Amino acid sequence: MPQAVKNSLRPGSTAVEIGKWTDIGVSRGGTFFYRYAATEDQLHDDPSVALFFLEKDMRPGTKMNLDFMKNTNEATFLPHKVATSIPFSSDKLPEILDQLSMKPESVEAEAIKNTLIDCERPGIKGEEKYCATSLESMIDFSTSKLGNKGVKAVSTEVENKSQKLYRIAAGVEKMGGDVSVACHKMVYAYAVFYCHKIAATRTYMVPLVGRDGTKAKAVALCHTNTMEWNPKHLAFQLLKVKPGVPICHFLTQDQIIWVVSK
Repeated sequence: MPQAVKNSLRPGSTAVEIGKWTDIGVSRGGTFFYRYAATEDQLHDDPSVALFFLEKDMRPGTKMNLDFMKNTNEATFLPHKVATSIPFSSDKLPEILDQLSMKPESVEAEAIKNTLIDCERPGIKGEEKYCATSLESMIDFSTSKLGNKGVKAVSTEVENKSQKLYRIAAGVEKMGGDVSVACHKMVYAYAVFYCHKIAATRTYMVPLVGRDGTKAKAVALCHTNTMEWNPKHLAFQLLKVKPGVPICHFLTQDQIIWVVSK
C-alpha cells in the first residue's frame, strides 16, 4: 500500500472526528491544475527548485534541487458510509459548514468552498475527473478507468524530508502504459482526493540519492501532450518552452498515481 494512502487512513479506529481541522496549508502540488496561469508568488519562488523538468533530463547522474515537503495535510479518510452521508457540492455549502461545525466567515470555510469549486469545474479537453471522498470511491474511480486487472497505486517515498539536493541513481523504471489516474490530496476537513484520468502520459519510478546519502523513490509523471494547458502555466515559464512540449514533474508525498502494471 502506498505511503500516501497509509497516511490518509485513520489508524486503528473507524471513529469520526468531523470538524477537527488538521491543515490549512496549500502545497505546491496545486500546479496540477493545467488551466491555471502561474501566479506572481509561484514565479518568485526559488527558481532552482525543480518543480518541472524535461523527460530527456531524467537520466542517471542528473542533479536536482527538490523540495519533498513534509506532509502537513494530515486529514484522514472517513468511512465510506459516513462520507457519502455528508453533502459535497457548493450549493450545499451552508449545510456542509454546519455539519463540520465551521463558521461561514472563517479561513477554513473559504478553503472548503474553494475545494468544492475546483472539484465541480469541468476538466480540460480529454480529462476525466472525480473528487473521491473515501478510499473506496478512489479505488472505484481508478479501476473504472483502468480496468480491474493489474492496477496498482504508487506514491513518492522519502527518507529525509529536509534533504533537497539529489542525483538520479541507476534504475529508472517506466510503469504502466500511456494512461494513468493521478489523485491529488485537497485541502478539506477530511481526506478528499482530486482524481483524474490522464492520457498521453508516461509514469516512472525514479531512484534518488541525496547529498547526505539518504534515498528516495520518487514517482515522475511526464505529460506528452500539453497543447491544452494554459500557455502561461508555470511549467512553460520555468522551462522556457511552449505548449506541446512534453513536461515532467515529480509527485509530492501526498499524491497517488494509479497505473496498470506490466
